Amino acid sequence: MYIPPFEISSRTINLIAEISAQIERYAIRLENEGLKLRKANRIRTIHSSLAIEGNNLSENQVKDIINGKNVIAPLREIQEVKNAIKTYELYSSLNPFSITDLLKAHGTMMFALSDDAGRFRQGGVGVFSEKGLVHMAPPANRVQGLIEDLMQWLASSDDHLLIRSCVFHYEFEFIHPFSDGNGRMGRLWQSLILGKLHPLFEHLPVENMVYSNQQAYYDAISQSTHKGECSPFIEFMLGEILTTLKTHQGNEIDVNVGRNVGRNVGRNYDLNESEHQVLELIIENNRLTIKEVALLLSFSQRQTERLFASLKSKGVLSRQGSTKNGFWIINK
Repeated sequence: MYIPPFEISSRTINLIAEISAQIERYAIRLENEGLKLRKANRIRTIHSSLAIEGNNLSENQVKDIINGKNVIAPLREIQEVKNAIKTYELYSSLNPFSITDLLKAHGTMMFALSDDAGRFRQGGVGVFSEKGLVHMAPPANRVQGLIEDLMQWLASSDDHLLIRSCVFHYEFEFIHPFSDGNGRMGRLWQSLILGKLHPLFEHLPVENMVYSNQQAYYDAISQSTHKGECSPFIEFMLGEILTTLKTHQGNEIDVNVGRNVGRNVGRNYDLNESEHQVLELIIENNRLTIKEVALLLSFSQRQTERLFASLKSKGVLSRQGSTKNGFWIINK
């Protein structure tokens, strides 16, 4: 049987222990806040997953499409959102160890977007960056066998599901079994695998952490490829899962209070919509880091850094103390 190459470091073991401790805390919050939090997280998940792939619709536009409202935008981007909604509606019925279900989910995710939706690719495919070819995927005639081997290992391995989910994600992206949609399918399938560990992972916006930290995500994939085993990617994803759990386990935020105060403060300054959103979060919790704000708002790390820089230059925000232990001061 094929066994993907990876090493389990002491950091990986510590991350698994920390994640296990955080899971129950988040599960309690999810149970208390119910449908409201689940729906908000689903919107963030769909928005982040598609934004990573270049979809330019805002989170509010994604919300409007989910709620059946008309949105003026490129037809392909709207179709991507509609397909993602239908795919995530299948979540509870999909078996993460089934190739049939993998193809079914891809067929739904890429409906009317790809000529071979629901089928493995028949041609060669490469991953490119601005600098050129990053990774040349295995030949098309090997895809079926490679996925079968990977699924067999996934279903039979004794390794912790947290580790298996990360290894599968990396190996899936390395194989690149589809002509299009590999990124969103790999992230969806990791969530499905994690759902076997605890049902809360259906509602944890794992996509947000990748969206807010895209360069580090791609760097971890690249480092694993160069190393010949995926421990860098395992450590990265486990670290991001832990961060997401910690970020989303806080007390319920009264969104209306934060919004009203934020708007009132913002009246004294020339703020755009994104700056208002950042300000509202800081009013509720002035110890949030820039990374955590990016995660909560489904913004990229770079975009969020620019927003904070703008708010500081306009005199709205100032920082007291260190990056790790300090807090934000709002100048009203």
